[in-house]
Amino acid sequence: MKIMFQHGGKNYTADLALPIDLSIPLRDGAENPNCFWAPMPEFEPVVAGDFIGSTASGGVVNFFNIRINPHGNGTHTECVGHIAQERYVLRNCLLQHHFMANIVRVEPRLTAEGDLVVFRDQLEAVWANNGAEALIVRTIPNEPSKMKAQWSGTNPPYVHHEALQWLAEINVQHLLLDLPSVDREEDGGQLLGHRAFWQYPHNVRTHCTITELIFVPQHVPDGQYLLNLQTTSLDLDVSPSKPVVFALT
Repeated sequence: MKIMFQHGGKNYTADLALPIDLSIPLRDGAENPNCFWAPMPEFEPVVAGDFIGSTASGGVVNFFNIRINPHGNGTHTECVGHIAQERYVLRNCLLQHHFMANIVRVEPRLTAEGDLVVFRDQLEAVWANNGAEALIVRTIPNEPSKMKAQWSGTNPPYVHHEALQWLAEINVQHLLLDLPSVDREEDGGQLLGHRAFWQYPHNVRTHCTITELIFVPQHVPDGQYLLNLQTTSLDLDVSPSKPVVFALT
């Protein structure tokens, strides 16, 4: 199925039969990326008397309980409720799900303090001023091992808060990246990057989201795409998510 649409005065075509999934599957146990010391996901069949919710164990249906931490276990999308004193939930903030997006690649730079950081000038250098509402950042190196990386306690790469302030200024509404967080793993609770992107607590951008722990396959070229940002209707600041992009002509 192909669709034609207009954006910014230009005509585009996308083939909906050719989705590119940027999410990392949530699996039972250790086959997941993990950060901030979150417990690993657990999938367990319901057991009640003679009933067991697992066909592998002799049950008639699969009927599982799951335990996950969306922020720590895999691809997830969060709203300003992640850092706000006020209550914001994602399903009330993310009201649209299709956006024009730019996929870019950036190699974080090593600072004198030993951190790997994405800086404003790096994003400025790769940003295409084409009216996209979303920015999808693939960091270099881009190894498949990211899909199972154990990030806790490793001081992962992050984005400088001045870069996130700039994204807010040019009205990038949705940021997606393959790192555990836009902020440093341990920053004393400052959360400068989150605050800059959402402009919290003043002039809060409640309709904007950050999606972390994605994976952009190496064969997917940089450029402009149609993004479908899929989430669940949890009454939380965050949801496991499935960002899917479609190539454009």
